[in-house]
Amino acid sequence: MSKPKKKFAETTVGKLLFGAASIANPALGNVLKGVTSPAEAIAAIGKSDASSDDKIKLQQLIYEQQNKEMEAITSRWMADSQSDSWLSKNVRPLVLVWCIVVFSFAGILDSVDSVPFHINEVWNDTFEKVMMAVVLAYFGGRSGEKVTSIFKK
Repeated sequence: MSKPKKKFAETTVGKLLFGAASIANPALGNVLKGVTSPAEAIAAIGKSDASSDDKIKLQQLIYEQQNKEMEAITSRWMADSQSDSWLSKNVRPLVLVWCIVVFSFAGILDSVDSVPFHINEVWNDTFEKVMMAVVLAYFGGRSGEKVTSIFKK
């Protein structure tokens, strides 16, 4: 059984944001109590009555922290790709191929009337989210690796 997903306020970014917001402007700390994602936090900050300087500082803090997290993920993936292990180098492409094959096969079976196979509506949403995550992670990660290698040259 998987762990329940942390609420935004319980994540590192959330804790950092709420702490900074409360110090910079206590009213902003109250505005951010109900947010569930960085995007909602940025929107809530923009709609608040706080000074423009406080809004800009907090929104920059969110962006910087998200960039740090993305850079950490990219560096882990780059380390995997530079490893001597065949599996660590090929796990992302293999997961991508596996997802495309399985989800395509399930979709084809579901669309053929003579085959008694039906994908439940709940699984459609799950398949969509998994495919989006895998495709974005694979191609986004590859793009990040290429951009990083270009800047290093």
